Amino acid sequence: MTGSPLQLEQDTIAPELVGDSPAMVALRALLRRVAATDSTVLVQGESGTGKELVARLLHAWSPRTASPFVAVNCGAIPGELMESELFGHERGAFTGAQSVRRGRFELAGRGTLFLDEVAEMSPPLQVKLLRVLQERTFERVGGGELLRAYARIVAATHRDLEQQIELGRFREDLYYRLNVVPIQIPPLRERGADILLLADLALRRLDAAGLGRVRLGDGVASALLRYRWPGNVRELHNLMERLVIMHAGSVVTLNDLPAKMHDQVDGAESLLPAEGDDGLHDLLQLVAEPSDPVLPAQGLDLRAYLERIERSLIEQALASCDQVIAHAASMLCLRRTTLVEKIRKYGLREDERSNAAS
Repeated sequence: MTGSPLQLEQDTIAPELVGDSPAMVALRALLRRVAATDSTVLVQGESGTGKELVARLLHAWSPRTASPFVAVNCGAIPGELMESELFGHERGAFTGAQSVRRGRFELAGRGTLFLDEVAEMSPPLQVKLLRVLQERTFERVGGGELLRAYARIVAATHRDLEQQIELGRFREDLYYRLNVVPIQIPPLRERGADILLLADLALRRLDAAGLGRVRLGDGVASALLRYRWPGNVRELHNLMERLVIMHAGSVVTLNDLPAKMHDQVDGAESLLPAEGDDGLHDLLQLVAEPSDPVLPAQGLDLRAYLERIERSLIEQALASCDQVIAHAASMLCLRRTTLVEKIRKYGLREDERSNAAS
């Protein structure tokens, strides 16, 4: 199947961001517009959706592409080392500082500095980052020389920063400095048939790498479409690699999928093309409808019954979204403010604060 020039370009730069779903078409168009600017960008999305890929694509499509792309994971570096990591240090600034070290801001130069998991940054460091964003200058640890910060900042997090502000874990002024251009990456479960396109792409790449080829049998495509994919694209890639390693040269059946996916619908077409077919089969988007409720003979308290269902669904949505309110609201097709009110109504906010404090 031959795609458009734009889609082929996506396949070369960031295969995980290909797809024909409205959400991905809109995302790529937004990246094109934003890449041409110098504006600070805040990328948000669940773990495994491809936030660093978005940052790299912004850099690759920008006028800064000839300059460095420098990434730093704010959650992977101990807090006491993070300041030196970002801003560098002078010789003798602390024990073990035997020479001058350039930080990530200097290394990025006039390129792009990607601050991944920025919500994990300590409060003192949040203050220092805010100053750099305001003044566009910084000093190395132990130094007094003001250095210019020319790099474009792209920050990312899987957390709901507005919720983190409410909990006192993230500075509101820093949030507004970072959130100049917000970019929300849709979770894989909202991308429809893109799931099968990504699975097919992963299998083809694994085959090209010499690991072998598998064919997905009856019902497997439907199971992939109906699964919630809490690990998003990363989880999908891991599953495809596991299937190839365990079943190379054979047809994968529903029983070969993880147990949590065994209850999917049977009867869907295989993902991979048949012999002599240059494209994927037509894909059916299957949606499970709940069975109609039955009214007990003795009747029921309808308001209490509906509230119990509503509370349960909200709890499930929050649990599946790692307590990120914005993502849970999207899953429930609610406005964020509406969901916040319902959380307060059912006392879930207090439960969440208690869990966070424990």
